[in-house]
Amino acid sequence: MLPNAITMAALCLGLTAVRFAFADQWASAIAMVVIAGVLDGFDGRIARLLKAQSKFGAELDSLADNISFGTVPALILFAWVTEGQGLSKSINNATWMAALALAACCALRLARFNSRIDTVWQPHKSAGFNTGVPAPAGAGLAFLPIYLWLVAENDWFRSWLVVLPWTLFIALLMISALPTYSWVSIRIRRSTRLFALVLMALLVAALVIEPWITLAAISLVYLATIPFGLASYGRVRRRRAAEGVPSAAG
Repeated sequence: MLPNAITMAALCLGLTAVRFAFADQWASAIAMVVIAGVLDGFDGRIARLLKAQSKFGAELDSLADNISFGTVPALILFAWVTEGQGLSKSINNATWMAALALAACCALRLARFNSRIDTVWQPHKSAGFNTGVPAPAGAGLAFLPIYLWLVAENDWFRSWLVVLPWTLFIALLMISALPTYSWVSIRIRRSTRLFALVLMALLVAALVIEPWITLAAISLVYLATIPFGLASYGRVRRRRAAEGVPSAAG
């Protein structure tokens, strides 16, 4: 019950974000999705810790992720860009198509993930990498223009010329085959654990004091890790090829 209850809480937070968006409370809307992303990072780990994994839980998690990190961000971005902007019908339609692309690509990514759950050999997963950008991370990256708008209070970040291509870019990252770093691949040495704890504490404090600057910085750092992840996985592929591991390039 506990892992599924956390998943349902994340789903309800995601849907509540739409309510805040309808009321033009953009900061609250983004906060709901961010908190939903944090909860999404815990439900699977708690299920494994309690040995409570189930097919039902896996399906529920994917359905909740599709709504909270696909449909909801698409609706928020579209409403944020078009609300009171006086855009033409063609621009509104183009913006809506970009929002649809984000929601559709999130659904496709999760469908791909589910179809591979029972696959024995997954090269990216076995090496500690994700395939493409995960749904919660994709939603967080898609909100980068809103973070910057909340910080700078500059309507340039709200322009459809910025948001539309950015949304399409994130949508493509979600369904891409790029290897991206996973939490599983992070190994903290015993000698650096205290420093890691201090950094985590400072990060939490920064999120409380300056949430939008911190989230923007996290988004930019995550994007910067993608080329390094590609290079790291390339080294893994070459090592596996030298060891004669089959299907290493998959």
